[in-house]
Amino acid sequence: MQAEAQVKIDRKKDKTERKILDSQERAFWDVHRPVPGCVNTTEMDIRKCRRLKNPHRVKKSVYGLSEEGPQSQSPIHTPSHQSRKGTKEDVEKEIQFLNTQLDRHCMKMSKVAESLMGYTEQYLEYDPFILTPDPSNPWISDDPSYWDLEASKEPSQQRVKKWGFSLEEALKDPLGQDLFLRFLESEFSSENLRFWLAVQDLKRQPQQDVAQRAQDIWAEFLAEGAPSPINLDSHSYERTSHNLKDPGRYSYEDAQDHIYHLMKSDSYSRFLRSNVYQDLLLARRKGKSLTGKRLTGLMQSS
Repeated sequence: MQAEAQVKIDRKKDKTERKILDSQERAFWDVHRPVPGCVNTTEMDIRKCRRLKNPHRVKKSVYGLSEEGPQSQSPIHTPSHQSRKGTKEDVEKEIQFLNTQLDRHCMKMSKVAESLMGYTEQYLEYDPFILTPDPSNPWISDDPSYWDLEASKEPSQQRVKKWGFSLEEALKDPLGQDLFLRFLESEFSSENLRFWLAVQDLKRQPQQDVAQRAQDIWAEFLAEGAPSPINLDSHSYERTSHNLKDPGRYSYEDAQDHIYHLMKSDSYSRFLRSNVYQDLLLARRKGKSLTGKRLTGLMQSS
């Protein structure tokens, strides 16, 4: 009722005033955009969007064919009709695929908010805008504790704890990366991380060295009789071998993603449960340090 009353009032206004109100409405929604996945009516007509989501409700196709389903009358079978029918089916499949993709990436706002709150709470103590970092920034406080900690090459408890957030956090930290590599060596699977690091290094190589470096990686990890063979699925192996016909910085993208997910789902979870990581985390909580000999002994025992 309120909407109908508003429409009646709008009809009584002159054309210029209606245009001004419409532009104000569009400006408001351009600033307060709908969440991703929702329809922005300032960019798309809502009726057109409904027709796209319900293609069978459309009475007439852009190709001149009825889309009302199997109850519609069968047209004359001619070669031109067959091609039009095939085109119509392709369009319907494309619409169905796009709708599936939209549904797949849509999330409830409660889930998005819960995920964002969890991420914020997890990284709260690492945000220097909210909490004062410990040790403090030596460029501001003139406290050299940070430089002494870096020179000792012994990670703090906060730093070790961050390695447990994700494999990405562990690999971003040079000390975490080195500890994870030593753990993989104790499991005789270090070739996975060495391959991943070699591909990362390939992306930073000068252009004139890319082709040779790509061939070296293939010879070391993927060629027949390679000294450090890695386990790739057939799809990634075929894509990589095809890419090496014209090698580039991203020729190993599929293989690198496969190895990363393999480490993340298998080796990384064991690394977090291992004595190497747990003892280091516990030692840093108590303010102690682990010597190189003790770390080596822990890896051999695990």
